[in-house]
Amino acid sequence: MYVLAINFKTYKTSYGSRAVSIAREADLIAKEYGGLVRMILLPPATEIVRVANAVSYSSVFAQHVDPVDEGAYTGHITAEMVKEAGAVGVMINHSERRVRLDEISFILGKARKLGLETLVCADTPEVAAAVSVLNPSMLAIEPPELIGTGIPVSKAKPEVVTGTVSKVRELNKEVTILTGAGITTGDDVAAAIRLGTQGVLVASAVMKAQDPAKVIKEMAESITKTTT
Repeated sequence: MYVLAINFKTYKTSYGSRAVSIAREADLIAKEYGGLVRMILLPPATEIVRVANAVSYSSVFAQHVDPVDEGAYTGHITAEMVKEAGAVGVMINHSERRVRLDEISFILGKARKLGLETLVCADTPEVAAAVSVLNPSMLAIEPPELIGTGIPVSKAKPEVVTGTVSKVRELNKEVTILTGAGITTGDDVAAAIRLGTQGVLVASAVMKAQDPAKVIKEMAESITKTTT
């Protein structure tokens, strides 16, 4: 199964009725392409309940959780909270929400105990390899300088993607590897898969699009055509 993960971030479209609308559009596409494409939606924490209740064929992940247990941690978001809200997984260490390696390990341990999947972001092949030994469910390689630029790493820096695949596979044969940063079109998605990854992590290409459903469907179609 190949992955199309959509990070909602905190755009104007990322919360409220617009977020639910995009989630439902993505979910219809997930139903249509369910044989090959796994749709993962990453809304803000405030929208997890709403999005989870609006979809049936997509997986809802939290954008972040804090490396703390339940207790006196005002303002923090725990793994227990996002699971209760309806998330089935968590993203860790996005370039806009970095955490230390020991904190990644802590969150991975908690997630496993709670039955949550994990998607860990890495900015270099070396970091990806180091994290892979901690056995996350998924890894996403995302050079931060390309995030939001519309310049896909799969084309601008293909050696980063192939280097990640090579280094990670030496240590972990099972983890799903995704490509992120600048992925904008179906062609970008196809390039990422041809470089050896099992899907993509996208954000602004969908959340800032005039027609998000059109972009999502183009990417899902690209996955299907590239892998069949």
